Amino acid sequence: MSELAESLLNVLEATGYLSAGRPAASSVTLAGSDDARTSRYQHTWHPSFAPDAWWRSNPESEAWGGSAVDLTVYFKFVEEPAGAAVAEWQKEVWNRGFSPLLWVVSPERVDLYNGFAHPRAPSEATENRLDTFQHLESKLAELDTLAGRLAMETGEFWRQNPHVDRSDSVDRRLLKDLTALERDLVHAGLVRDEAQGLIGRSIFTKYLTDRGIVTEQHLDELCGFDDLADILSDRAATQSLFEWLRERFNGDMFSSSPVPVPDAEHLQRVARFLKAEEPDGQLSLFPYRFDVIPVELISSIYEQFAHSEAADASTGSGPNAAKHKGVYYTPLAAVSLLLDEVLNGLTGNETVLDLTCGSGVFLVEALRRLVHLKSAGRPPSRQTIRNTLYQQVYGVDSSEAAVRVAAFSLYLAALELDPDPQPPHALRFEPLEGQTLLVGDAWEIDKTPAGQEALTTENGLRQFDVIVGNPPWSFKGKAGTAARRARSSGRARSPRGESLDFVERATDFAHERTRFGVIVNATPFFSRSRTGIDAARAIVESLSPVTLVNLAELSRWLFPRANMPAMALLARHREQPAEQMTLVQARWSPAGERSHTIELAPGDVTALPLASWKRNAGLFKAVFLGCRHDLLLLDKLWEKYDSLEARLGALGTNLKTGLIFGNRSQNATFLSRLPLAGSRDIDRFAVSDSLSMLGQEEAERPRELENYRAPLLLVKEFMRGGPRLVTAVSERDIVFTDSFFGISFAENDPDTACLISGILSSTLASWYFLMTGSAFGLWMRRLKRADVLSIPIPDLEAAVKSDAGMQLVRLVRAFHCSAPNEEDWESLDDAVSDLYELSAEDRIVVRDGLFQASWQWEPGRLDSVAPAGLTHLEHYARAFLGSMDAWFSVSNRRRMRAELFTLPENAPLRVVRFVIEDAPGPSELKPVSPEGTLREVLTRIGESTRMPITGSLVGLSELRVHAEDEVTIIKPAARRHWMGICGLEDADAVVRDSVRGGFDS
Repeated sequence: MSELAESLLNVLEATGYLSAGRPAASSVTLAGSDDARTSRYQHTWHPSFAPDAWWRSNPESEAWGGSAVDLTVYFKFVEEPAGAAVAEWQKEVWNRGFSPLLWVVSPERVDLYNGFAHPRAPSEATENRLDTFQHLESKLAELDTLAGRLAMETGEFWRQNPHVDRSDSVDRRLLKDLTALERDLVHAGLVRDEAQGLIGRSIFTKYLTDRGIVTEQHLDELCGFDDLADILSDRAATQSLFEWLRERFNGDMFSSSPVPVPDAEHLQRVARFLKAEEPDGQLSLFPYRFDVIPVELISSIYEQFAHSEAADASTGSGPNAAKHKGVYYTPLAAVSLLLDEVLNGLTGNETVLDLTCGSGVFLVEALRRLVHLKSAGRPPSRQTIRNTLYQQVYGVDSSEAAVRVAAFSLYLAALELDPDPQPPHALRFEPLEGQTLLVGDAWEIDKTPAGQEALTTENGLRQFDVIVGNPPWSFKGKAGTAARRARSSGRARSPRGESLDFVERATDFAHERTRFGVIVNATPFFSRSRTGIDAARAIVESLSPVTLVNLAELSRWLFPRANMPAMALLARHREQPAEQMTLVQARWSPAGERSHTIELAPGDVTALPLASWKRNAGLFKAVFLGCRHDLLLLDKLWEKYDSLEARLGALGTNLKTGLIFGNRSQNATFLSRLPLAGSRDIDRFAVSDSLSMLGQEEAERPRELENYRAPLLLVKEFMRGGPRLVTAVSERDIVFTDSFFGISFAENDPDTACLISGILSSTLASWYFLMTGSAFGLWMRRLKRADVLSIPIPDLEAAVKSDAGMQLVRLVRAFHCSAPNEEDWESLDDAVSDLYELSAEDRIVVRDGLFQASWQWEPGRLDSVAPAGLTHLEHYARAFLGSMDAWFSVSNRRRMRAELFTLPENAPLRVVRFVIEDAPGPSELKPVSPEGTLREVLTRIGESTRMPITGSLVGLSELRVHAEDEVTIIKPAARRHWMGICGLEDADAVVRDSVRGGFDS
């Protein structure tokens, strides 16, 4: 690197991106290196913007030439930042879609710019500047804390910068603008299909001009104007341009027959879009560079087209129709997650099928990766690109508009892959529609003429090597269910939603080694419905070995329009035992939500034998959300205690659902003189004394009078404000609505109602329902009847007579008169733990389970990623030491000392060191104040253990660094990494490590 960039080198060293002049980790790339030469966007960098270095959030994706969803921070050195240049660089970075930061480094200072913020004119370029740091040691230390490599790797940057997000990102802005453009064209009288076609052809042409495939000289010679917006302002010039493009490129974007040119007012509206002309005639900055915007983002136009608000309701289109059909744009993060796995290790000669291809986002990324594999690191030839496009990538969709956009996106991707897309007349495309992209029902497509040609052979249906997609999840009511049953092949059917049906259909096009990467509705996997579980198991067993990635925690940003959680199903893509599943929990994080990326850590991956799932469906969710100690406690409870359903059955009662007014078709006069309790009439442990009489003589489902007899335990179906259930015992007969479940103890000891009320309100119950509930912890703050009935309960007759049981009953009766405070809740939880005879470790598990359950609400979610303080580290360390003490007590000659490093609150990591001492007795715990910065601390640990600590901390890594008679735990600062249960798990891991050659007891 040149002498002029010496200050850049110093900045990168000070912020942890470089170490001794070299990349400190695989996530950092320097310009001019071999890695830089394979960068996906190297050829599209603007002449004025050639970054000197960059950091990438997912360095493994470089194997694919760079994923479209890798977060990338760019570093640019310049002697003196000028407004025009900085504005152009911001525009470049913004158009890439996933670049949160641009560092502009000059000899005197470092300017940090928000890469997600909408580009500004040169005179306003500083509006997107986040902060400025002088080249002083103290200021560079602040910069390191704010946006250094460790802050980016651990996600601490996002906690400190809540205003950096993708709310104004290129894809959102483009979709907003194109939606307005389509709406205006349709309102002006243009048929919707023609409007979408005009938009598509205009964007395609803009891509050609931005890429330099069609030059200004070409345009001027052909149309008399050198600017596309000016051409579109002239109908004759537009006619000439479109005719020329049809002859040169053909394909599906420009059909073989002349396309009528729309009226002048329609063309002028598109021209105004390209000029960034405001409704008042004022011009603003046109922000888009279509040669830089990832093609997959352009594919997302389909989401807006499919959900067009102005659609004619009589055609069955529009947002409601799209939602009914399960039409959802698949975010790039999900696409990359699947294709990273299913294409890994292939040759590039494989064929790919998406039976519900939509806008082609899976096919576009598959095309790119197949070409990369076939080219083996060399620039691909045009023949390789075109052969892959025409012979290996197939898609089916019921929407003609979707297939049109898929063809458009694939053409753009082919041009993007072409290292030298010249001359224009040599870039002619063959049609894809009717050849490899087919319009029709996936269930009947092979019976259509085009489908027979493309999808059948002499031996039957064509078999593909890779099957991908995001099939519809939606539930279409009784009519939809009847249609699904009519085409049933005898396999179990999920009761709601048809995504697994599409996976089954896809197996008709698969051979025994076909790899699958499909996003499906997650509810059948977690269901307590026998049909739902059977449908999920049938798919898993038929495609084994399978990996499942639970995406439910990401629903808020990943699929915000969907009303069900998502699961990524990956099959036959890795070497693993066929008799077990690999389960991966995708965790929510502020970084993921605000940057729209999926974070996966090694600790989120586990395995579940198929036999165990078949034996106990309750294990499935717990393996995703919990850890070994959660599973141990579940096994203990299931083995020791019968379910609530069994206990109630022995008493001759059961959990009932309340009254439904509905269509009021049934006689309810036998209830009319009873008071009615609605959702607002019952608080924790207390029923309102001022209930009104039912006063209604009809209800759709009035239920039986016996359901409402006192003593009556009521359990609220939906959780309110937190993870503890709302329960109450009524001493008088009342009618309750279906907002509640109720248990009548009219023939039983009334203390039993109070006992169960206390159990269901406890920390143990919240933990249990988080680990096993079919909806809570996934996508709803709700418990279903089967969830409540499944909880293990001690023998009720013995329990109410036990000391712990009597204490629990006293507490619940007292809470009826006075709401519990924090100390009261602790007393209740202690009584329940005593009743269940929980060990000290078990109590840590359920206590932290309540904290985990609180993550279903915004305050709890934010608390989970807040920096761990000293009290949290103490809780973690005491759990760790408690577990280790049991191990050391065997010989009673050694113990452990825990050292809690007191680092600044905004440090991205936390460090705890455990040292073995040659002395008997209980282990000790003390805070220590290390000298120097966090990076200096890590460097010293690395030198003493001969391990490159900072280079090993990539992404969300957690490190256990062993030395003689000591181990140091290094993890991200977020509280969720430092819970007591994490201490138990880490202690187990240290013991396993020691057995393999570490210290002894």
